[in-house]
Amino acid sequence: MTAEPNPDGSPRTLKTVERTAQVIKALETLDGAGVTELATHLDMSKSSTYHYLATLREEDFVVKNGDQYELGLQLLLSGEYVRNRNLLYRYGKEEVEELAETTGEYANLFTEQHGKGINLYKVRGSDAVGSGYQTDKLQQPDQLHCTATGKAILAFLPEDRVDDILDEHGLPERTENTITDRDELHDELATVRERGYAYNDEEEVEGLRAVGAPVIDRDDTVLGSLSVAGPTSRLKGTPFDEELPEQVQRAANVIEVNINMATHGSESRV
Repeated sequence: MTAEPNPDGSPRTLKTVERTAQVIKALETLDGAGVTELATHLDMSKSSTYHYLATLREEDFVVKNGDQYELGLQLLLSGEYVRNRNLLYRYGKEEVEELAETTGEYANLFTEQHGKGINLYKVRGSDAVGSGYQTDKLQQPDQLHCTATGKAILAFLPEDRVDDILDEHGLPERTENTITDRDELHDELATVRERGYAYNDEEEVEGLRAVGAPVIDRDDTVLGSLSVAGPTSRLKGTPFDEELPEQVQRAANVIEVNINMATHGSESRV
């Protein structure tokens, strides 16, 4: 049975499913919690909180250690399933690994969903810095306007889609270099489209630079992007202005070709 839409045209949602999602997100935010702490955090009764936890535990999405409830490894299995089905990950993984090896820096594979960035895969090069920060980024969505990967995606999305994203998520300032003006960002995205790659010049973290390039399929749909990031002491001059953009674009092109050949082959067999 299909739920009737709300007066504003949006679909009706099931409160129990909303609550279940909130419980899962809260356990992540709190890094595990007891029934009382979780009930207080979500403004729920203890009995309702317990029943949600018991159900999630029965389905292996939550485990109990003493009085604490924590997210279970079933979520990891589900996440791996989702990631392995992603074309960008399947055909981009090896190229990102090679970029990290040849540059010595962090290389990243990135996509967009619900107006935020998702880090699909990160590889640490031999000289890379900030491993703790980069690991944390794998566990949370990113703003798009302040990263090279994010701007590489925004530049090739339809303009009305970009505006919808900015309306919903804004342009929060991360450093003094972050673009926080919409017109300035649109100008920057036009430049990215023209040259084919994006810069992050200390716009996310002071002292960190990155170069990102989009991955676009043969239907001109941007699937995501990849980047190389490193400290300003190394990413400067010719390496930052010429060599790294060429490496990143070359890797993006290889991924595009591999995806296009794979999808073309599957269509020809239908």
